Amino acid sequence: MKEFDPLVLLAVFREMLGPWQWLLLPITVAGLFAFLRCIVRDRGLVAGRLRRARRIGLLGGVLALVVLVEISAAGFVGAGGPVDWLLFALVFAIGVTAAVVIIYPLLAWRDDRAA
Repeated sequence: MKEFDPLVLLAVFREMLGPWQWLLLPITVAGLFAFLRCIVRDRGLVAGRLRRARRIGLLGGVLALVVLVEISAAGFVGAGGPVDWLLFALVFAIGVTAAVVIIYPLLAWRDDRAA
């Protein structure tokens, strides 16, 4: 493969996640809107809340890899080339990011209820 084609990554990503991709997408979009609402409401990020969300977000990345291996024929042992390993890294990064975006508003909601 002499040229990098992003559509190849999309095709492999769809093959690895299957129908879960379409379930996870609206959850992530809803979490993004809640995250942006919290930022606007609080007029910025709350450092302590973001720190807690990032710590928990690492578990989201690990969970994303576990889900990937469980629902697809892809596995760490069967990774054939650099594109597979790149996609594993992308799945982890997307899992961490999505978890932080979803957990931050949940922590804000919990903090609001405690106050």
